[in-house]
Amino acid sequence: MLLAVSPLPARTSVQHRYGIVLLLTVAAVIDVIVAPDTPTSRGIGLLLQGGTLLAVIATAREAASVRRARGAVAAVLLIALAAGVALSVIPRWVGALAAAAAVAAVLIVLVRGVARLIREQGVSLQAVAGALAIYMLVGLTFAFAISVIAYAGPKYFAQSGHQSSGEGALFSLSEETYFSFTTMTTTGYGDLTPATSVGHAIAVLEMLLGQIYLVTVIGLLVGNLNRGASRREGDASRRGGGASRREGAAGPQS
Repeated sequence: MLLAVSPLPARTSVQHRYGIVLLLTVAAVIDVIVAPDTPTSRGIGLLLQGGTLLAVIATAREAASVRRARGAVAAVLLIALAAGVALSVIPRWVGALAAAAAVAAVLIVLVRGVARLIREQGVSLQAVAGALAIYMLVGLTFAFAISVIAYAGPKYFAQSGHQSSGEGALFSLSEETYFSFTTMTTTGYGDLTPATSVGHAIAVLEMLLGQIYLVTVIGLLVGNLNRGASRREGDASRRGGGASRREGAAGPQS
């Protein structure tokens, strides 16, 4: 007696593990804020930010050979930059620019990956985690941008900063990151305020981006989270029902 065999289900693609990316992003932000402002700490911070980039590359839905090639190139560059920053071979502003470039690369890859994940699977916890990581990376990008501008241009903050190697009144990256996130969340304690029109424009832009992103992107994703899960369960039920009907129609054959 021949038995009808149902077709094997299609192989499911590997999901983006954006929960890991979110954890690495939180660790990078905390490290920037609490670590001492030394070359070694800045080098370690650059490695953490590079680790986030490597995690995003590893979870991207590209061919394995492409992921390995991109990951290898990124790892070599990041290790070289981190070593140069830790050994004070690379100036601080160059290190901040390299960190900003790494975070920007993470943002580009992450935005593309989250958008693709939502198109293919709907809103999921992984998509929400990726969107939250994007929010935190935006704040970190503004912090690095402020650091570069403060070194390249005139005095950025109205308050007095720390003297560092005759470079004038400067603030640590920890303070610049603190200012960035208090600005983006519109907390505005007032202990740090921009002194120039360029600083004012950057602060306003960050406020608008932070609030619009929370209200629209995060709000829409969280609001559609349960709906996306219900849709995926319904699709799975329909696929299971279709397979059962095909098996019943085939029936036992002698």
